[in-house]
Amino acid sequence: MKIDYDTLTKTVAALTEGETDSVALMATLACEVQHADDRFHWTGFYRVTAPELLKIGPYQGGHGCLVIPFARGVCGACARTGAAQRVADVEAFTDHIACSSSTRSELVLPVRDGQGRLLGVFDIDSDFPDAFTEEDEARLQAILDAVFRHAA
Repeated sequence: MKIDYDTLTKTVAALTEGETDSVALMATLACEVQHADDRFHWTGFYRVTAPELLKIGPYQGGHGCLVIPFARGVCGACARTGAAQRVADVEAFTDHIACSSSTRSELVLPVRDGQGRLLGVFDIDSDFPDAFTEEDEARLQAILDAVFRHAA
């Protein structure tokens, strides 16, 4: 099953309309995205909980790493730079943190509120190499930006 971004965008908008709690929004989004595409094997959020520190938030899939410093891994790189990280081969990424030995590729996107404050990162892992496309990055970022613009 390949993701239908138009349907996902409408579904997420309907489910999150009027909600401002960031954890509720994260839980809903993780669930919807995880079940939208067979390429996605772990889908979740790492929240900024202290300066330069991410902690696991709502997710779908197996266990994730509990704490990730901004200085380490793909999620840390996204948080540190504020830029999306689309990694075709996690083994080739310097300082990759292997939360799951089956992960082969990863997409991590910044999550910001309406004032531009970094709330965390949205992490999608795949057991397939080079699983993510430019369209995945752009369409998922647009969904995140719309959902979290009123987050508290």
